[in-house]
Amino acid sequence: MSALAYDAASGRYACRAGCGACCIALSISSPIPGMPQGKPAGVRCLQLTADNRCAIFGRPERPAVCDRLRPLPEMCGESAAEALAHIARLEAATRPAG
Repeated sequence: MSALAYDAASGRYACRAGCGACCIALSISSPIPGMPQGKPAGVRCLQLTADNRCAIFGRPERPAVCDRLRPLPEMCGESAAEALAHIARLEAATRPAG
C-alpha cells in the first residue's frame, strides 16, 4: 500500500483503497446495521466488506462518526498496518476511565 492521495478538487485526502483500519480500530457507540449497540474498538465492523470497503458508504444508515472521519497522513501512515496501529493507540489514549 502507499501514502494517501490528495484530491485537490475536494480539498481532502482520499481513503487508501482496501485499508479499513478505521472500521476495525475505532469504537463506535451509535447503531450500525447488524450491530445495534455499535462496536467496541478492535472489532471488525460487520459492514466492512471482504475487500475492506464500507458496504454502507454514502447511505443514511452509516453512523455520523464514520461520515465525519477524514483520512489524514498523520492518522493513516504509509500502510493499513500503520493506520491500524496508530488508530488503536489513539483509541486507547482517549478511552474513558473505568
